[in-house]
Amino acid sequence: MTDTRSRLVIEAGYLFQQKGYHGVGLSQILERAGVPKGSLYHYFPNGKADLALAAADVAATEVLRIIDASFETAKDYQEGVTTFCYKLAKYFDIHEGKIGCPVSATLLGGPDDAAFRDALKGIFEKWMARITAHAVRLGQPAPDAALNAQRLFLSLEGSWTLARAQRNADVIRNLPSLVC
Repeated sequence: MTDTRSRLVIEAGYLFQQKGYHGVGLSQILERAGVPKGSLYHYFPNGKADLALAAADVAATEVLRIIDASFETAKDYQEGVTTFCYKLAKYFDIHEGKIGCPVSATLLGGPDDAAFRDALKGIFEKWMARITAHAVRLGQPAPDAALNAQRLFLSLEGSWTLARAQRNADVIRNLPSLVC
């Protein structure tokens, strides 16, 4: 990614997490990224929608990296889940509880079109598949691993919402005791 493109994607991603897709104007994104309007359309011909999809993709890749880092050295599934939840809680704390899920805050709040729905579905499936793969590697039978990954994912989305409402990441930190 070029420096200008990267700045646009990263800054838009943070703004979408804080305010949702419709809560962010192009002028806010351009000002925060420090780039002229022409740069947006140079890199993202369809404007805000293309930028939101790119921001969600970058965030999704980062979450996959966090999943891998959390489970890589875990001795069992519970340790991996605990590390993952603690890493997410730390991210939540750094942003003072003012951010939504890095992907759903962007894509669920965006246009109700196939591109956004398909992107969100694909990202969520990748996250659950990655968690499932780690669970299998750590000794769980594949059907159990898939069910546990889905349970973790669903619980995490809910705990993130509750943590945001309470402005307290302990909900996310306590999640492993509920799902493992």
